[in-house]
Amino acid sequence: MKAYSSARDEFKGQADIWLDANENPNESNLNRYPDPLQLSLKKKIAEKKKLPAEQIFVGNGSDEAIDLLFRAFCEPGQSKAILFPPTYGMYEVSAAINNIEVAEIPLTNKFEIPQLDVIKPFLNCTGLLFICSPNNPTGNCTSSEAIKEIAKNFDGLVIVDEAYVDFSNAESATALIETTPNLVVLQTFSKAYGLAGARVGMAFANAEIISVLNKIKPPYNMNTLSISAASEALENQSVINSQIQTIQSERERMKAELFELNNVVQVYPSEANFLLTEFTDSEKVFSALLNEGIVVRNRNSAIKNCLRISLGTPTENNQLITTLNKLQS
Repeated sequence: MKAYSSARDEFKGQADIWLDANENPNESNLNRYPDPLQLSLKKKIAEKKKLPAEQIFVGNGSDEAIDLLFRAFCEPGQSKAILFPPTYGMYEVSAAINNIEVAEIPLTNKFEIPQLDVIKPFLNCTGLLFICSPNNPTGNCTSSEAIKEIAKNFDGLVIVDEAYVDFSNAESATALIETTPNLVVLQTFSKAYGLAGARVGMAFANAEIISVLNKIKPPYNMNTLSISAASEALENQSVINSQIQTIQSERERMKAELFELNNVVQVYPSEANFLLTEFTDSEKVFSALLNEGIVVRNRNSAIKNCLRISLGTPTENNQLITTLNKLQS
């Protein structure tokens, strides 16, 4: 396949007069098309992640990368998507859109990926295998050793979704890319960097995989405002680090506070910016919080009596605990 070549692909230098892309000539901040490969942003990402720009894809959230991976590396009606539920629901949705059969291997009762001998019968296929680490909605990580072992025994691509990795002390799976050719790691600016509204996702893999994604993506898949917002966030890393530390501190405080409530059964260990919490009656608590103007995520359909509580500001977290305490009386 020959990729579409845009005006900005064909000329990347500096010029005084631009008459090649049918743009509005009246100057504004947005009258010119953005760089189709986001090279200035990728340079900053490359410096931070210690990876060459050729191994970085930038897209409209991680969801764009997920969809492109299905389209590029799966055969409709033949390939499979291997999932470990409960996990991020978009994997299954993207599989359905692309007519890819889903094979589900449930996590253990500790929310861990089962041992290789349990998984191995499912690996006799091609397609995509998704590992969300830290996992959504459970908050726990999968070890690098487990990821390497699975990738070694699977002929398809292993996709490690690290949307919440900035809140974790675990090593990123990007460290495995050089020795694991069938590995793709997803990260995002939506969580720790506070840019959920800008929709900036990243995929890291060997250069051959990234070149395929760049070939099939829309010509200008990232807008100028989002590219600028992500670049600015990287330049303010110290501020981001401070915010991450606050969220991590609040995570431990909130875990202890929730454990004090008599209608809380369990607060699961988390390396993300949320706490999966089991209540004696989650539906009752969920409805009561809504009546008080507090919205949490009801995960009862996936994990019985569990609510996923995102960590807010200290003030918001205090209000949640105050409200939950009132519900006990």
